[in-house]
Amino acid sequence: MGHLGALLFLLGGLGALADICEIPQVDSKLEERLGQRLLPWMDWFSLEHLNPSIYVGLRLSNLQAGARETLYLYILKINYQHSLLGLTFSDDNSDSQDKPSIGQLPLYLLALRANCELVEGRKGDSLVTQLKRFLEDEKKAIGHNNKGRPRTSYYQYGLGILALCVHKKRLHDSVVGKLLYAVEHEQHLYQGHLSVDTLAMAGLAFTCLEHSNFNPNWKHRITLAIRKVREKILKAQTPEGHFGNVYSTPLALQLLMKSSMPGVELGRACLKARAALLASLQDGAFQNALMISQLLPVLNGKSYVDLISPDCKAPRVMLEPVVETTSQTQEVISVVLKVPSVSPQYINSISVPAGSSLEDVLKKAQKFRGFTYGTQNTLSGPFLTSVMGKEAGERIAEYTPRDGETIELRLASW
Repeated sequence: MGHLGALLFLLGGLGALADICEIPQVDSKLEERLGQRLLPWMDWFSLEHLNPSIYVGLRLSNLQAGARETLYLYILKINYQHSLLGLTFSDDNSDSQDKPSIGQLPLYLLALRANCELVEGRKGDSLVTQLKRFLEDEKKAIGHNNKGRPRTSYYQYGLGILALCVHKKRLHDSVVGKLLYAVEHEQHLYQGHLSVDTLAMAGLAFTCLEHSNFNPNWKHRITLAIRKVREKILKAQTPEGHFGNVYSTPLALQLLMKSSMPGVELGRACLKARAALLASLQDGAFQNALMISQLLPVLNGKSYVDLISPDCKAPRVMLEPVVETTSQTQEVISVVLKVPSVSPQYINSISVPAGSSLEDVLKKAQKFRGFTYGTQNTLSGPFLTSVMGKEAGERIAEYTPRDGETIELRLASW
């Protein structure tokens, strides 16, 4: 091959690379500091705090927690299998707080697969039956004409399909078809509000089905749906580089990584997202266990789809707990809390220690300023359920206010 031919060959290769989403490795110390934030969560063994996604995130990363990690999986098995195997679907609306919800079962199955376990035998079959029944119930809620909605969400629906897929469990075409229809007819999936998390989870579920050659009758529709999901996520990239927002970006990258989209500057979009994530990490944005556990696989070039054939012998770096040093003086910041949707309008200045979360601000306001709010614990952290007696629905633990900011809680319909 002549010099010109070699040059053209190299340029062609570079052009092809530009179509692939690859995330270069980040500084190992930065990744380690992120993993260390999970360690305190692994010391809480109550069902309220147990989170299978922590185990999944570590197993798909370059990091490990040694004996603590092994103990955590053991505690997960005791609590989840004991509770879920005794959970009947008539308990869905129970007020009991000593059972994980059936919606947490997919994450638990992902944790088992991250340990190279396939659910089999009497206990495994019972868990699979429960999850399949859950998806059947969700399918019925959507309806034969696709006019309804899942009782939980399409995010949970996609997660359930993904969990069964990585355990090599097949689902009827009609179950998969509901998620396909939702992606193909966007108004059913979004209802006016595009959720990158939901899109990404649907895409991961479809990617697993495609790789596993499941549901061959829907093969062409699955391929088209994956392409559509990728395109929608790319269009949702913000000027800063996030896909949707900072917390939906890791799951979006899990889907986009190693994807190939000819004619689309996929590589550049992913590098921009990586830079935005690193900037957010430097600002301390990732404190929530679920968000961290979705980001760690990305930093290792992995996704939930890799659980089809997990590598449980890959070397991982041991995490060591961080020794906290408390300073004698702690900086105090002042923020303005404003609720214009009530009468009279609520507005007050609240002083809290630097690094406090939005929930800390609300707690302080409720204690001293006659402010009221309600929350519900989830694996993603506490969600607002009400503000000043009015219903709400927003995650509040992730946002860390800055000095002088005005926080406005405005009720809106999506």
